Amino acid sequence: MISYSVPAFKYRGRPLVSFVAAANHLSFFVQSPAVMEAHKAELEGYDTSKGTVRFAVEKPLPEALVAKLVRARMAETDARPGR
Repeated sequence: MISYSVPAFKYRGRPLVSFVAAANHLSFFVQSPAVMEAHKAELEGYDTSKGTVRFAVEKPLPEALVAKLVRARMAETDARPGR
């Protein structure tokens, strides 16, 4: 799906995570300040904001970290009231 003009993965009918390539970096949108805070130590060394991780092509996010962030977002989505 496309959400906010960028490719996104959907889970249970809602945007889960998304990504985009910019001129000087790549961005992985976790879309959750809570998940970002919970994994703050693992994200050290990367340029982060409330719900985004920015990184250089030469220093990609480890696959295990991406999987962990995605699983955390899925758990967060599952925990929402009405699920």
